[in-house]
Amino acid sequence: MPPAYVALEGGHVIEGRGRSPGTARGELVFTTAYTGYEESLTDPSYEEQILTFSYPLIGNYGVREERLESERVHPRAVLARELTDDVADWLTEEGVPAVDHLDTRDVVTDIRDGGAMKCGIAVGKAATPEDALAELDRCVGMSDHTEIGAQVSVESTETYGAENDGETIALVDCGVKFSMIESFVERGATVHVLPHDATPADVRDVDPDILFISNGPGDPENYGEAVSLVQDLVDEYPVAGICLGQQIVSLALGGTTEKMAFGHRGVNQPVIDLESGRVVMTTQNHGYTVDDPGPRLEVAQRNVNDETPEGLTGVDCDVITRQYHPEANPGPEDTLDFFDEVLTMTDAPSSRAIPCDD
Repeated sequence: MPPAYVALEGGHVIEGRGRSPGTARGELVFTTAYTGYEESLTDPSYEEQILTFSYPLIGNYGVREERLESERVHPRAVLARELTDDVADWLTEEGVPAVDHLDTRDVVTDIRDGGAMKCGIAVGKAATPEDALAELDRCVGMSDHTEIGAQVSVESTETYGAENDGETIALVDCGVKFSMIESFVERGATVHVLPHDATPADVRDVDPDILFISNGPGDPENYGEAVSLVQDLVDEYPVAGICLGQQIVSLALGGTTEKMAFGHRGVNQPVIDLESGRVVMTTQNHGYTVDDPGPRLEVAQRNVNDETPEGLTGVDCDVITRQYHPEANPGPEDTLDFFDEVLTMTDAPSSRAIPCDD
């Protein structure tokens, strides 16, 4: 196997075994998920990141196309204790560098202690530590990826479930997962997937019942078009969102967001509903969070571990959002009923005629 080098922010270089050749740079993060590696690797929320798997063996049930969440692998590179040949071959086909035979316990500890960090990777017969350090030098922070939405979004409107006769959803694609769309379609909805920079006219053209903002990668403050869209339409349509979508909705309604130290990435994050007291296990993948939801939103659910907002509802507008991924894939299915809740938003008495105070 060819040599592989991982350069961490600060200059420390780790040597491993190369499983897929190439060079890469990105924000180094980790996931605690022990299954669902196919779904994780094709989740657009990992764009511009280098993904470390904390579980020691990745690939023990192969690679199946029906499990993929997008058209391609999104992490810039992959680190693991051990990768099977199936996964290594897949990553090679995708042109994504991969390294194993690392002590991922140390890597995860470094991220937990120092936060998500810049990283450079070099894999190949002629690779050197200097190659990895050169990639590290060219790496920029996640907030500097100002056009990241365009990297993961559709370029024009795509429609799913056109034969359905249920609610119609205008879904703004900031990096949506296939299973999120499928969760609505299998409940009888028609989903029009719009580009991340959709305009109010684009939304009105599909005549939706609900405006939905998807998950996606990067800093929510770099999604200015989506923020403006919600501001313009929140009093015209019910609005819902997941993950990055929650952060965008909060920014649109006067809230603030902040970058987390190392984020939430895994399938065992406990969330409590503040009204019912019910605790559910959730799938999460985000490095930013809502700090202050703003005057038109209130916190309905919180993370049990660190009390970050996991669910928001409208005070004077028809809004519901979730920070976690209710569709799971991978993960527990405790919160699939969120999609039913979204589809019944049009049944509730409307408060959309109430103007925003500011």
